[in-house]
Amino acid sequence: MKKDRYIYPAIFYDGSDGISVEFPNLPGCFTCGETKEEALQMAKEALALHLYGLEQENEAIPEPSELPDIQTKNHQVLVFIEVWMPPFRYEMEKRR
Repeated sequence: MKKDRYIYPAIFYDGSDGISVEFPNLPGCFTCGETKEEALQMAKEALALHLYGLEQENEAIPEPSELPDIQTKNHQVLVFIEVWMPPFRYEMEKRR
């Protein structure tokens, strides 16, 4: 079901090439950044783009995991990422 607001857990971890970000509930949704600020911004953009793609393909959008259900490893940090879809959808539709 298409919603306007989504919040998903993301796992951030430092790597040799910067800060990597993955979304455990959204296979294939990855990004990275050189700084914390850039990684956070890239995570928001990756999440919005991934969800928009699922919406456009009428694919099922998985429910986000609850905090106790997410396992992290050493040096990984769990961050909840929120996206507000109406302005993102508007921008994507303008590009068509």
